Amino acid sequence: MSSAALPGLPPPRPLPLKDRSSIIFIEKGNVDVLDGAFVIVDKNGIRTHIPIGGLGQPGGARSDRLLYQARLALDDDARLKVVRKMYAMRFGEAPPERRSVDQLRGIEGVRVRKLYELIAGRHGVEWKRRDYDARDFGTGDIPNRCLSAATSCLYGLAEAAVLAAGYAPAIGFLHTGKPLSFVYDVADVFKFETVVPEAFRIAGQAASGQLKESPDGAVRRACRDVFRKTGLLGRLIPSIEEMLAAGEIVPPEAPPEAQGPAFPDPEPMGDAGHRG
Repeated sequence: MSSAALPGLPPPRPLPLKDRSSIIFIEKGNVDVLDGAFVIVDKNGIRTHIPIGGLGQPGGARSDRLLYQARLALDDDARLKVVRKMYAMRFGEAPPERRSVDQLRGIEGVRVRKLYELIAGRHGVEWKRRDYDARDFGTGDIPNRCLSAATSCLYGLAEAAVLAAGYAPAIGFLHTGKPLSFVYDVADVFKFETVVPEAFRIAGQAASGQLKESPDGAVRRACRDVFRKTGLLGRLIPSIEEMLAAGEIVPPEAPPEAQGPAFPDPEPMGDAGHRG
């Protein structure tokens, strides 16, 4: 009997990134499996289904996209064009002409520091500088803790998009040498229109005594809402393609002597690069 004739429901289709949930909150409970699904069991024994298929980091690397990304990163001219495009998308204007990647990084740093000061002042937050210990979240002041919680949410979403599109998180253009360099590149384009204002808004509420919950928890919920409001899930992958297209390099074709798979993969049902 062929697999097509087997009884039962058809296999589930992968969800495109734009239709996934960005964040799920589970405070306390035990994780269990019931009828093939993950559930959380609370202290009263009530089971709540965890929609694993609509969360997390979908997809995986695709060789054609990895080669394309690597070729852009290794070509000095192409890399500069990609960085310039990221700058333009982030700040809404073209960067100064005849600047190297290092010079653009310096210019960006100055603008970012000014933006932090401006947004903090808008929400009545006393801001000194970005200062935190990644190994000890609780050592930072409230504004830095709020920013760390907010950027972590954004990085998770950006990493999911990079993987879903079939690219490598480690091959960055402005950021380099980190496992998530490209994730930081992508996230920084959207940071100041999404999570930074929310982080300072929550920090301002905490400073004025208006906040009735932990600042980091409030920030995560605020990020969830702003991701929805801005439609960020649906914008990330097209934006990644737009950034890379600025390098003006044609994605490489497979060499003519390359041997294809013995059993071709079925037509993909999810995002580009999705394994399902």
